[in-house]
Amino acid sequence: MTVSLAGRAPATFEIKSANLPLVALLLKSTDLAALADDLAARFGDIPDFFEDDALVVDLSPLHGAGDVDFARLVKLLRGHRLMPVAVKGGSEGQMRAASQAGLAKGEDVVKTPQHDSPEPALSHGEREQDTPVAPVAEQVISQSALVIDKPLRSGQQVYARGRDVVVLSMVNAGAEIIADGHIHVYAPLRGKAIAGARGNTEARIFSTCLEPQLISIAGVYRTSEVPFPADVLGKATQVRLEGGSDGKLVLEAL
Repeated sequence: MTVSLAGRAPATFEIKSANLPLVALLLKSTDLAALADDLAARFGDIPDFFEDDALVVDLSPLHGAGDVDFARLVKLLRGHRLMPVAVKGGSEGQMRAASQAGLAKGEDVVKTPQHDSPEPALSHGEREQDTPVAPVAEQVISQSALVIDKPLRSGQQVYARGRDVVVLSMVNAGAEIIADGHIHVYAPLRGKAIAGARGNTEARIFSTCLEPQLISIAGVYRTSEVPFPADVLGKATQVRLEGGSDGKLVLEAL
C-alpha cells in the first residue's frame, strides 16, 4: 500500500546545492612567516586584488608533511581580503586540525593543477618565472574593458579586475597596469604591464611602442634587465604566453 504524507516547506529557509567560484591556494610550505612575506611581496601593493573572495586551501603540495597553524593561516589570508572556507588534499591529521579551526572538508570543491615536475631552466634569457603564491580558478573576463585615456605617471597603478584594459596614452616608467584579461596600450609602454594577473594564460599584451620595465602574463615575466630584441623594442608588438604557466613569453612584431 502506498501512503502519501502531506509535506510543508519551512517558511523561513530553503536548502539547495550551490556552486561557488573559489580561489585556490596551493600551500607549498608550513612556514607561515615566509608565506606572509611572499604574499606581501606579490599583493602588498595591490590592496584590492582580492575582494573577500572565498578560498580553498589545497594542502596536496605538502604531501602530508608538517603541522599547519590554521588559525594563523586564516588570519593571514583574511588580511589580504581572502575568506578561507575549506581545505583539501591534507593528511588525516591536517584535515582534523583544519576542521577544528572551522574549515570545511573540500576535496571536491575545486580542482587545482599540480606542479610535481621541476621548473624548467631559463633559456638564454628568454624568460624568467616567479612562483605563483596563489594559483586561482579560471576567471571569467568581462566583455567591457576598462578604458584609460590619460597618461599614467610614475607611481600610478591601474588594475582592471575581471576584464581587459585599454590605455590610449603613454604609460611612463614607474607606472603599472594590471589586468585579469588582455592589456592594450595604444602609445609607448614604458612601465610595467601584468596581464592574466589571476592565472589567465590566454591573456596577451599589445603595445604600439614596446619599451617596458616589465611584462608579465599569468606569472611568467620578463624585465628590461634582459634586453628586448631589436625587432620589437620601440615597435608595435604583441606579447603572448606559449606553453602555459610553465612556458615562455613570445614577443611578435605587429
